[in-house]
Amino acid sequence: MDTEGKNDKWEFYKDNAKNPEWRWRRTAPNGRVVGASSEGYHNKSDCLANAIRNGFEE
Repeated sequence: MDTEGKNDKWEFYKDNAKNPEWRWRRTAPNGRVVGASSEGYHNKSDCLANAIRNGFEE
């Protein structure tokens, strides 16, 4: 069992809003979304920084 989330999939994408913003989503190997950005970001770098604060490792 992957208790540390090392096999989780991280996705960075632009949402479908009128003015698209960057968001991230973390999905466990079983397909369940276990984390996501709570807001959109104008810059991908800001989105990435938020993901890093939430466990993403480059």
